[in-house]
Amino acid sequence: MIFTETKLKGAFILDVKKLEDERGFFGRSWCEREMEEHGLNANVVQANVSYNHKKGTLRGMHYQLSPYEETKLVRCTRGAIYDVIIDLRPESPTYKQWIGVELTADNYRMLFVPERFGHGFITLEDNTDVTYQVTQFYTPGAERGIRWNDPAFNIEWPIEPVIISEKDKVHPDYKNEFESSTEGKLLV
Repeated sequence: MIFTETKLKGAFILDVKKLEDERGFFGRSWCEREMEEHGLNANVVQANVSYNHKKGTLRGMHYQLSPYEETKLVRCTRGAIYDVIIDLRPESPTYKQWIGVELTADNYRMLFVPERFGHGFITLEDNTDVTYQVTQFYTPGAERGIRWNDPAFNIEWPIEPVIISEKDKVHPDYKNEFESSTEGKLLV
């Protein structure tokens, strides 16, 4: 696997190192050892699939609060997405900064999303599948969201959303929910 750290510390783009021959190619899309060598949480507990009928479907921006923060490894297995992450760590020099990466079925690219990052995507093609490997179980009550067009972040989406869930449309303006308490734990 080829690891490229983004401008957001701890967030990586992962590319499959392809061993090609006349049959096609073989490559690794997951390796616990390589993840750990890069200091990344490799404790996958759940894998999810998101199927999206229409181009312009927007999902996000989502995250979970302490003690249920999760890392994600995201890959588009059919179609194409513009995948966006936001650094929500107040102690980080890139706090409130975002990046977007095009993930497609053809480029085999993956995005590693660290804990305490917001995550979402918009589909660039009809009939798009996205897979996630996550390090924490989904926990109702710990889930939070950021509105896709929140002015605190000014995300530049490549296309206008056509389909957004009611839940994702009505997230309030961002407020920091990751302030440290006197005990050094994150507040819920």
